[in-house]
This record gives sequence, structure tokens and C-alpha cells, in this order.
Amino acid sequence: MGARIVSIGTAVPATRIRQESVRDFFASQPGVDRLTRRLINASFDSACIEQRHTVLAQFDESYATSGDDVCFITPHRSLANPSTAARNRAYISFAPPLSAAAARMALTDADLDPSLVTHVVTVSCTGFFAPGPDYRLVRDLGLAPTVQRDNLGFVGCAAAIPALRLAARITATEPSAVVLVVCTELCSLHIRASSDRQQIVAASVFADGAAAALVAGEDAAAGRTGLDLDRFATTLTSEGEHDMVWTIGDDGFKMVLTGEVPRIIGREIRSAVDSFLGDHRPDVWAVHPGGRSVLDRVESGLELAPCALDASRTVLRQYGNMSSATVLFILRRLLQDESIGDGARIAGLAFGPGLTVESALLTKREAVPG
Repeated sequence: MGARIVSIGTAVPATRIRQESVRDFFASQPGVDRLTRRLINASFDSACIEQRHTVLAQFDESYATSGDDVCFITPHRSLANPSTAARNRAYISFAPPLSAAAARMALTDADLDPSLVTHVVTVSCTGFFAPGPDYRLVRDLGLAPTVQRDNLGFVGCAAAIPALRLAARITATEPSAVVLVVCTELCSLHIRASSDRQQIVAASVFADGAAAALVAGEDAAAGRTGLDLDRFATTLTSEGEHDMVWTIGDDGFKMVLTGEVPRIIGREIRSAVDSFLGDHRPDVWAVHPGGRSVLDRVESGLELAPCALDASRTVLRQYGNMSSATVLFILRRLLQDESIGDGARIAGLAFGPGLTVESALLTKREAVPG
């Protein structure tokens, strides 16, 4: 046994938005023409999302804006266009408490005292500040000041798997280590009104959320239920450099998602997965739901059973695409699923800019009676 995820905690903002309400909000923006309205309706309706969460309480019409709020929605219910600096101020305000909420759930579920955490790995691509979320977790959770900290910034939707890989490497050299991995993404801070198809697609799927995984080394994980981190792989597809892009502009971060993304994944997922898994066919799949079409292409490209991606589709339907945090939401469901028994092999897949395929092979383990 090597590294093991012994618990996963999740947290979402209090403001819940129904997909049809957000669709109608975007479709009713000033200057939206008939063609753009059609694109909005088609993108939102085909996303297979029922609801999402956002840190922007301004989406709730009953919310009373305070003087300290960054204005994202005007009193006339039209989208404002805050600067990147203003959006990042909102990130500094909202990201730390959401990160801490997910981490506290992970610590509680594992019945682990915060003083036992030896390392913190933070992940985000939706905001920056220093001292950053890693520092705030040490302070807000009461971790030891000697905790070693690392940050994976701007890696995109695939970043949770490299973060788990880093945690596994830490525990390989320090079997008594306990690594707290926290992924926090506030995608809604970068919404904008647009007639551009790619921006409309992004607005139709992205959401806010945080997830935290406690990864324990062999000594620290002994006797605990969890998910063993067996091995990892990274594959760059032969194309896609300009099809999934995350850049910083003067009015927020801009996501480019072209219609080629699902098609590239569909064409190349088989070779990427076969080269990683070899003869080790998994019992369960944890696939990042970049969108409904991405899951459809993975399902068809790998010739999976219709129910194979149920956990991914459920998370997408209930939470939307929370970028890097999403795959940990899926793994939490699988960890708690009693129908998945000891020894079940789980294949994790996530997709990021590049276009990059990040893979992980995990094994579910039940607690050994003392």
C-alpha cells in the first residue's frame, strides 16, 4: 500500500441557481439578438444541468447589495463588466472560506485532528493572491505553522489529478505524511455577456465549488477505508492547443472552448486510456464532466456501458462543471458508495488546456478491523 485518499470533503456556495433561470437571464440581456438568443437556449438546454451554485448572491433577486460588493449584476438585472482586479477581489473574499469548509468536512469525515496534517496542496485557476489560500488554510484550520505548502495554479479542469499525484509522491518519501489537497474554483466570477458561441457554452456549464482530499501515507493510512492511489499518467493530444484555452484579460479570465474539444477527446481517448491502463480494466469510472458532449464522446470512444458514467453525469446535473474540484466530487460519491466493494479498480480521467488528458488508477479499500 502507498498513498491513500482517506476522506473527501466538498463545499458549494449558498446561492443555488436553476439552469433555466440562468438561461433566461442571459437570453434577456440588453442587445441580445434573435440568433444569440437561440444559441443561448440551445447551449443551456442541452447541457444536462439542473442547477449550479455561485458565490454571486446578486443572482438572487431578493439579495440586497452592500456597498462592499463588486457589481456583477446591475439593479436593472443586466450583467456588469467588472475589471480583472475587481473580480479577483471577490475571489480573495470568497475562496478562503469555501476552501476551509471543504477541508473541515474532510477532516471531520476522517476523524483526523488538524495537527496531523503535514502538507497542504492548493489548486485553483480562477483567482490569485499571496499569501494565498494555502496560507489561509493553515491559519483558518489551526494547522501547524510547520506545514509544507505547494500550489498548482492555472492548470485548469484537470488539475485535481496532478495534485493527487503530487500528494502521492510526498507520501512515498514520507510514509507518515498527511497531505491536504484542496481544489477551489469560482468560475462564475468570470461570467460576461457575449454573443460569442464559445463564451455562451462556457456560461452554460461552469459553476463554483470546492473539494478537499486527505491523502495519507502508508503509516498514516493503516486500517482506514479509502482509495489507494496506484498510478498516474499524462497525455497531450495531437491537437487542441487552441481549442481549450484559459487566458487573462482586462475584464476577467476568458475561457475558449471550441466545438472541437469533444471531437478531439472522442478521437484520442481510446489510445490515451489504453496506453495507461493496459490490461487493467477498471470496474468504475470517474470522468471529469467538462460537459454532456464530453461525457458522450468518452462513453462512445471507450465503448462503455450506458451506466458507466452515471456518477459523472449526476455531479454534472447537480453542480455543473466546477473545473478542478469536479472530479473530487465524483470520487467522494464513489468512496461513499457501498455497492462498490473492496478491491474495485477506479479509473479517473480529467481534461485540461493543451489539450491534456490526466489519468489516475485507484483501488477502493475497506477498513481492516483492528
